Amino acid sequence: MSLITIIGRGHGGTRAISHTLIASNVFMGEPLNRSGDLLPPQPMYEACRVLARYVEWKGGLEWDFSALHTMPIPEEFTALIHQYLQKVLSAKEEHKGWKIPETTLVFPWIVRMFPEIKYIYWVRNPRDNILARHLTDNLADFGVPQPDAEQLLRERYPNLLARAETPEQKEELVWRMRRALSWQYQYAIVAATPKPVNWIVVRFEDFVNCQEETLARLEAYLGIPLARIIVRREAVGRYSQDEGVSYFDFLEDGMREFGYEIPE
Repeated sequence: MSLITIIGRGHGGTRAISHTLIASNVFMGEPLNRSGDLLPPQPMYEACRVLARYVEWKGGLEWDFSALHTMPIPEEFTALIHQYLQKVLSAKEEHKGWKIPETTLVFPWIVRMFPEIKYIYWVRNPRDNILARHLTDNLADFGVPQPDAEQLLRERYPNLLARAETPEQKEELVWRMRRALSWQYQYAIVAATPKPVNWIVVRFEDFVNCQEETLARLEAYLGIPLARIIVRREAVGRYSQDEGVSYFDFLEDGMREFGYEIPE
């Protein structure tokens, strides 16, 4: 029996791998939404808020996650996770798993609770990732300490603010900053966490543009045959057709790690 989970920020294309696993007879829990997320999500959301209490914000774009790796995991947290995963953990299917983007926000403790399961780290170019809204855009909703997006724009990117000519353009710019902060935070929390024994990194862009090669990697890793779902190539590189801001320089390290081109 294998248990699988997907780590990756919302709007990162994680529904593609969830739908692939479902089509491959992997039980992903029930009920599910259209994105393949296990419902109801409220216990997971509350678990995110419990973990966030122990994240130390050092100011700016720096967080200290070290306490999460050694402290006792609160019983409140484990109870919430078991409540959320009850149908998955009790299922008799040979292969099962779950997907919800907020798992990324609790990754350090999920790894400690489930050290032997198979993790798929699903990444997407942040330039595409920050174009549309997701529930985790404003991490303050999950108790995560972070910079104020508008203040950060004023301090570090005043020229971008100056180019926002209408209230609507300014509002969208602030939201894109929030999404970029969310991408950066989730990149940081995963990077800071000791990796489990079963770990694979997959780029959404490779799944779309090189589906057969990417699925072959995943099949070798998971040990099961995978279905082929329809993919839309236009989902890759949408930022090139977008007139708004899609890059902030603090994203550079993560983009380089995953092999994404840095704009000049």
